[in-house]
Amino acid sequence: MKKYCFAASMGGHLEEIACLKDIAREVDSFLVTEKGGFQEIRFCNRTRYVLQINRKEKTFLFKFIVLWVQSLIIMLQEKPDCVISTGALATFPICVLAKLFGKKVIYIESFARVDEPSLTGKLMKHVADLFIVQWEEMMEFFPNAIYGGGIF
Repeated sequence: MKKYCFAASMGGHLEEIACLKDIAREVDSFLVTEKGGFQEIRFCNRTRYVLQINRKEKTFLFKFIVLWVQSLIIMLQEKPDCVISTGALATFPICVLAKLFGKKVIYIESFARVDEPSLTGKLMKHVADLFIVQWEEMMEFFPNAIYGGGIF
């Protein structure tokens, strides 16, 4: 049986990926999300936590390195076949590592992004095997993406 990693930062990104709970319940799956205050959404078989990160913090570089190490440990322990992510930055390392390990990466650009792409989306367009946008307007920025409509 294939194993799926669902990866999302806290808040809206986590709420979005939780909309895929029917898929997550049918497969061997785990969630990667930030350690923080918004933990009540649980929809996979288990949850793995990574450091909460903000690129505007003074300690960003140190925390980003820690995040990469945590993501590598998770990849080596869990060995997912596919990573599905709604972003944001905290999920970037696990997606890149999955790609480096030859695994499939699916990225879903945030529903909140209607007029301009997110930083994570700009990075993930180079990593994802399948890039999905939820608004047709976003096809202008991601011409190789697939318009999937809203996941809500």
